[in-house]
Amino acid sequence: MKTRFAIAHFLFILALLSACATPSGGGQQSVAQSDKPRSTAPNASSDDLKSLTAGTRAFAFDLYQQIRAQQGNLFFSPHSISLALAMTYAGARGATAQQMQQALHFSLPAASLHPAFNALQLELAKREKDKNDPKLTNFKLSVVNALWGQTGYKFTPDYLDLLAVNYGAGMRLLDYHANPEAARQVINDWVAKQTVDKIKGLIPTGAIDPNTILVLTNAIYFNAPWFTPFNAGSTQPGPFTLLDGSQTNVPLMHITRQFAYASGSGFLAIELPYAGGEISMVLLVPDAGKFDTFEKGLSAAQWETIRASLKSTQVELSLPKFQFTSEFKLNDPLNKLGMTSAFQPGQADLSGMDGTRELFISQALHKAFIKLDEQGTEAAAVTAIVVGVTSMPAETVSVKVDRPFLFLIQDKPTGEILFLGRVLNPAQ
Repeated sequence: MKTRFAIAHFLFILALLSACATPSGGGQQSVAQSDKPRSTAPNASSDDLKSLTAGTRAFAFDLYQQIRAQQGNLFFSPHSISLALAMTYAGARGATAQQMQQALHFSLPAASLHPAFNALQLELAKREKDKNDPKLTNFKLSVVNALWGQTGYKFTPDYLDLLAVNYGAGMRLLDYHANPEAARQVINDWVAKQTVDKIKGLIPTGAIDPNTILVLTNAIYFNAPWFTPFNAGSTQPGPFTLLDGSQTNVPLMHITRQFAYASGSGFLAIELPYAGGEISMVLLVPDAGKFDTFEKGLSAAQWETIRASLKSTQVELSLPKFQFTSEFKLNDPLNKLGMTSAFQPGQADLSGMDGTRELFISQALHKAFIKLDEQGTEAAAVTAIVVGVTSMPAETVSVKVDRPFLFLIQDKPTGEILFLGRVLNPAQ
């Protein structure tokens, strides 16, 4: 006989992956899936899409403020976290759903929210549209969703239908009850394959046990060359001043060209476009001694002001190469944002998934990788919730990014923030 605690553990995985692999499953699993195809023409207006991405941007900066206290460099994907939690929200009811809606800034009603997420994913899929452009030969941005459910467990048809229609997600079946370690390895192998081994061991030993019922996975692949690559021959070692005033030598790349640039009280911003021109990285560089103040004040409203102030300027840019992995738990940050009941046995209401009040989120983990060099950017992140031409300016601005800075990668047509992070020490 089932008890609340016999089936309580609930896993989700958001895997943001940047690699050259083609999405595929780990092992041969049977599949329980709605017979409904994914909608390729979702009923979502342009206003719906604007409302959705305004909310996901707000969540991105809210979450950043919750996790910025961790030491060192930081990198995560608010887009993937929002997407996977939207699939979870589809099964939430009552107070749990209300808390998730507020914490995640979901302003649309559920009937419009999920088609809007589908429309957003279909829009992002267009970024690879022109493979005849030699600059886009190595450009990759794709989104894949999958679910891993307990074999024999009864999920509601409505929930499976919603995921299939709006997220293209079928449910692969694993036997967590009989062999949780084997199930853990299947999912970890799948993640490693998608990231070309950039991220291994996503789910740690013990995170999956016989009480696990469901794991949701979302994979975002991003691998893009710069619109104008840096000349590797110009890269030279140079000093980078850390927050404590000490210095470390790092490889600094150099380029002079037109960039969108802005300067404000205590900071400067510069936008670096990727091939295709629709996705860009924006560097946010606080003035020396102002990093903490700027970081504490970073918000969606401030980002909108910065974004609107970017103007084409001739810039002489020095930028460090960097590569690092960032890892942290999401339980506490999501709790502090008001998403409390979903983590509490007996209080969580995810009954839209199975018709019971017996499921809850047991763990939320995130791990992300980024590599930035002269050619472009490769990014991979995984979250486990265990479930144009302007006139030439008169002068050149010199920008030397030789101190801690923040950065984000945005999809310009939709405004969606795909990645967000900071670099305190490029040498780490």
